Amino acid sequence: MMSVNIICVGTLKEDYWVEACREYEKRLSSFVKINLIEVKESLLKHNASVAEIKKAKFEEAQLINSKIKGFVIVLEVKGINLTSEAFANKISELNVNGISEISFVIGGSNGLDKEFSKSANMQLSFSHFTFSHQLMRVILLEQIYRAMCIKNNKTYHK
Repeated sequence: MMSVNIICVGTLKEDYWVEACREYEKRLSSFVKINLIEVKESLLKHNASVAEIKKAKFEEAQLINSKIKGFVIVLEVKGINLTSEAFANKISELNVNGISEISFVIGGSNGLDKEFSKSANMQLSFSHFTFSHQLMRVILLEQIYRAMCIKNNKTYHK
């Protein structure tokens, strides 16, 4: 069974986000092993300088680096866009090529360190919009579930 790690900067605080994630984790459990991994978000002042933000993102990248395994996909607004079908095909292709573990990375409120992002195997965008990292976690889980349904000919995907 393939392992999927979702490495997130920051934690979910609101119960509705936690419940939505749990629902998709439950649905995904028959397809993949899901590991949700949270790393501490650097706390910055509201008026933090560019240098302070850059340093914070670098520190977060170090924490993320200690958790990543397998094929690394970072979620970036400037990454490639895929249809749900193409996303399902990409996951299938990785699996066929012997990749048994994928790590998806969701940055915090300041985004990801640019060098860390460039070092990933793939930069993936779900939209040109910016989403909160809490919402993005739910969207990613839903899309992984949709991909598993496509891959396994389940009726969820329309």
